[in-house]
Formats: sequence, C-alpha cells, structure tokens
Amino acid sequence: MISGIGTSGGIGIGNALIIPDKNANINITSIDNPKEEKDRYDKVKAHFIIETEKLILKLKNKLKDNDKVALVLKNQIYLVNDEELNKSIYDIIENEHLCAEAAVLKACDMYINILNSIDSDVINQRIVDIKDLSSRIINMLQGQEELNLSELPNDTVIVANELHPSITAAMDTEHVAGIVARRGGENSHAAILSRALEIPAVLSVKNAMTDIKNNDLVIIDGSSGKIYINPDKNIIEEYREKREEYKLKLKELKEFNGKPTVTRDNKILKLFANIGTDYDAHKAVGKSAEGIGLFRTEFLFMNRISIPDEDEQTEAYKRAVIMCDGKPVTIRTLDIGGDKDIAYMGLEHEENPYLGYRAIRYCLDHKDLFETQLRSILKASAYGNVRIMLPMITCIEEIREVKNIIAYIKNEFDKNGIEYDKNIKIGIMIETPAAAVMADVFAKEVDFFSIGTNDLTQYTMAADRGNENVAYLYSVFNPAVLRTIENVINAAKNNNIGICMCGESAGNPLMIPLLIAFGLEEFSVSPSMILETRKNISKWTYEEACNVKNAVMNMVTKSEITAYLKECGGRYGTDI
Repeated sequence: MISGIGTSGGIGIGNALIIPDKNANINITSIDNPKEEKDRYDKVKAHFIIETEKLILKLKNKLKDNDKVALVLKNQIYLVNDEELNKSIYDIIENEHLCAEAAVLKACDMYINILNSIDSDVINQRIVDIKDLSSRIINMLQGQEELNLSELPNDTVIVANELHPSITAAMDTEHVAGIVARRGGENSHAAILSRALEIPAVLSVKNAMTDIKNNDLVIIDGSSGKIYINPDKNIIEEYREKREEYKLKLKELKEFNGKPTVTRDNKILKLFANIGTDYDAHKAVGKSAEGIGLFRTEFLFMNRISIPDEDEQTEAYKRAVIMCDGKPVTIRTLDIGGDKDIAYMGLEHEENPYLGYRAIRYCLDHKDLFETQLRSILKASAYGNVRIMLPMITCIEEIREVKNIIAYIKNEFDKNGIEYDKNIKIGIMIETPAAAVMADVFAKEVDFFSIGTNDLTQYTMAADRGNENVAYLYSVFNPAVLRTIENVINAAKNNNIGICMCGESAGNPLMIPLLIAFGLEEFSVSPSMILETRKNISKWTYEEACNVKNAVMNMVTKSEITAYLKECGGRYGTDI
C-alpha cells in the first residue's frame, strides 16, 4: 500500500494506465530569418488558441452543471496572449537567433523560475499551466501529435507524474475509475477537475510512477489517500462495499442541494462558502451556497508576478458578485504575511511573521495599494450585495482609519458619478484575542463580525499551528477557545450586528451543535463541505444543541469535551 493526498473523494478500482510525461523533445537550431520564425510562431499561436477553445468546449460538455470549471484551460489562452511572454519569445528569436521552439521553452522556463520562488498552491497551478502551454506549443511547432486518450477501456486508473489540464480535457473520462499522480495538491487543476468530474483522485504520491506498472489492478481511496496495488480478494471486496457506501452517501448529500439551511425544528440559518478566486464562486453557487462568507483576495495577488491593477481587481470581484446574483459576497481585504508571502511585494524576513507585519498592518502602511483594492471592491458593489471584511484587527484605530479611507473614496466616486453601493457593510475578522476581548466595543463600529477560528485558536493558545511540538494545544475544542467564541457571538448579538464563522471549524460536525446553541447565524465553509454541513445542521434541534452546549461549557479539558461531542454526534447521526 502506498499513499498520497486524497483530493477527490470516492473509491476507484481498475487497471493502471501509465501516462508518459508531456516533455517535448526540442531540436534547438539557429535561424537566419527571425521574421519568418516569428511568423511561424504566430501561426502556431493562433492554432493553439483555436485548439484550446475546442478543448474548453469539450470539457464543458463533460462537466455539465460544473462547466465553469473548464475555464481553468482559459488561463492558457490568457498566458499565450500575454504581452510580456510574447515580447520575451520575440526578443529571443530576434537577438539570439534561436528557433521558435527554443524561444518558447526559454521564455516559459524564465517565468517558471520566477514563480518557483513563491510558495503558494495558486502559483503552483500557474506553473502547471505554463508547462502545459509550453509543451503543447512546442509539439505543434514540431508537428507532433497530442497523446490520444479519447478512447479508454472500462475502469481505467490514470497514473501520471503530473496531470495537465489539456490531458484531462481530451481524456475519455467516462471510463476513468480514478486518477493517481506524483505531483499535485488539494487546489491543483487536477484536483479541481477530478472533483468536478466526480472521479476519485490521489495526488502527491511519491512513488506513483515506479511502484505502479501498466495494467496493475489498483484501488484508490480518494478520501483517505490510500492506494492498493494488486490487492488480495479480501481488500477488493472490502473496497467494493466502500464504493457502494460512498455512492449512497453522495446521493443523500445531493438531496440537500438547493434546500434551505435549517435545524430539525426549522430554525433558519445561512450557509456560505469560502472561496479563493472568482471562479470558485461558481462552485459555491453549484452547491447552493447562500452567499460568500469569505473571498480570500490574496490569491488574486499571488497568482501572478506583479500587483493586479484596479481594473483587473474590479473585474475579478465583479465576476464573483454577478455569479452570486444578489446573494452576499464578503470580500476580505488583502491578507498577506504570516504563512502567505508574495515575493514581489517585498516583505522582509521576520522572526515571528504571525505576530508581525501582516494583513491590515501592511495595507495601512501601503495606502496606494490598499486604496486601489478598496476602490475595486466598491466598484464591484454596484453589481450586487458586497460586504468588506478587514483581517487581523487588534485595535479600534485600525477600523476607524479604514472607514475614513472608504469615506474618502465614496466622496470621490460621488463627485465623478461612479456607481457603488452607498450602504455597503463593513465588518472585521475576529481572529486575535485583542479583537475578541474588545468585541463589545468593536461591535459599535462595524456592521458584522466573522470569526476566523484558525488564527483565533493559534493566538488564544499561543500555539503555532504549524509546529508539531505544540500540536496538542492547537484545538478549537480547548475550553479557552470555546469560551472566546461564545463571548464574541454574544457581543455581536447584543449589539444587533451580523455574526459569521469562516474558519475551518464552521464545518466541523462536532462544533455544529455548539455553534447553533451559541447563536451563530452564518456558517461559511469550503464549497466541497456545503452539502455535508447542511445535512449535519439538519440533524439538530435548538433545544438538543443547547443541552449539549450546557454540558460542554462546564467541562474543563479538551479531551473530555471531544469525547462527549463524539458520543453526541453518534447519537444524532451526524457525519463525524
């Protein structure tokens, strides 16, 4: 048995098909006529765009209701039209007298080397896009045919070093039982596409290409990340049963799509989605999210090598807002620093970046950048229901300074006739002990709170969430954290402002009865967790949740709290 990261749930059982790398063999040659070589590149580029549009259409047809996910391939069209990339290719042909194939490879490798310095899942996706684009254009320039995966045997398990979007688009996905790859993570294109196509997938499998051979019988568990190669009959039978159980669970969850979020005694709640890009908004709407509780705008900045301008940001926010069609879209202002570094923004090394120059602190010190983002958000608010959320707030001066900036921009827009929502709501993340302690005061300054449990737990327990040595302290079920959450919710309700939770704990089935009893109004989870969270909420009545909360809040250790919640969850049939 080998393992990796389970990125698309379900059980896949079938025979392995090893996909060779797409690396093109390049005959590097010198050329005498740069103009002819540039013309040759331009013709292939035009052909590349046409073929990519065909792939997008093909993938849209496969994805049906999730057709917007096909736009991951649109990134390659944006890239091939990028002025800087094309200038680099033309300059290499002109100045170094290299053939178009060599120029494309050299220019793309230069971009990849720049992006490799940025540690980010989103940037890793962009690198995959560039690699895919590079090899496809080089193959076209050399007249080489694309790998044909349009007709596959039943129950094929695809095994590759890295699954590029163009391969997935051209693949006979109807007969694919599962996907295994040596590279790729939870947010890679391979993961996104496999989830949209409902194909079980396990990525980041180090020995995938050496341990698995063509035609091996392979079982993959897309939830646990386990992979069995030529297993015995008992394991095969066990996983056939698990496959049927998973299909039944999926069918049950689909019944909650399009339904309101209510407790068993019909207490109405709201279930929102956390997204990282405007395209994620489509996934959220497809899972019947009732709004966007967190739009992480830093991904818009990380997915490139320079700061996005006002128009680019406006368009990205606007697309998400239009997609949500009047539902709330909560846009968090730039949250960089801590574990989110953006190389071109010049963040200096800090001994403790989590307690340093990050989020609102950075933005208020870079007013031009911050005002550009706020202008973009305000412009997007003309197209729907937008809310502005400020991260890493620790004192009231930060809130007031941002409100003054927004007031200044509104005044400027009014003078110039620029449309925006004049009543746009402004809220803050409660993710520091300072904000939690001052919640009753901050509630008088803002329209809503959103609890970020990841950082709030880390700071409350003084335990770095990435440090294995103190992992035992990092738990939202520690009594100190639970009391903090309850106090924040009470402060919001006492001051009649909205209260949401956008940290991972909002979808934790053990937390759900406590959050219901605390009076949380809005839950915000990843799009993949929406239906399961709605189902788990529906299991509880308000009275039952309050009984659980009353017992838990008298407990003094994390271990007794979690043991009790697991017992209660099993009793009420939630998906623990």
